[in-house]
Formats: sequence, structure tokens, C-alpha cells
Amino acid sequence: MAERKYTVIFEPAEEGGYVVYVPALPGCVTQGETLEEAKAMALEAIQGHLETMKDLGLPIPEEDKPLPDRLVVEQLAVAI
Repeated sequence: MAERKYTVIFEPAEEGGYVVYVPALPGCVTQGETLEEAKAMALEAIQGHLETMKDLGLPIPEEDKPLPDRLVVEQLAVAI
């Protein structure tokens, strides 16, 4: 069994929790109330997505350009 790695994006949702998506797998989206739950749901969503692709005879995509291992997100205040 081959192993692939995919970048997973966790976005805080307005109503709480996290919305999760996988850029290399369009349509692979899930959510979780906590970051831990969101990670577990992401793993399940990716596995299900790849199983469906395999069942349909579609090629399993590799990530073209993985995002950096560490993303830094910061808000900057700008005087106008």
C-alpha cells in the first residue's frame, strides 16, 4: 500500500470549529468542532475521497506544489 502526503488547510469557521479542505483534492472538504476533531475528520475525508477515486478508476493525484511546512499568518495594523 502506497502512502501519500497532502497539505490540509484548517480555517476557523465564523460559527466556531474549523472548515477543512485539501487543495490537491478538489471537493475534499470537511469540518470539526475542535482542531483535534477536524484533523480526524480530515483523515477520514481524504481516505474516503481516495477510495472513491480508486473505485472509479481515476488516478490518485500527488501534490504538485506542497505548501511550506510552516505558514506564518499575522495581522498587520496599518494607519490610513
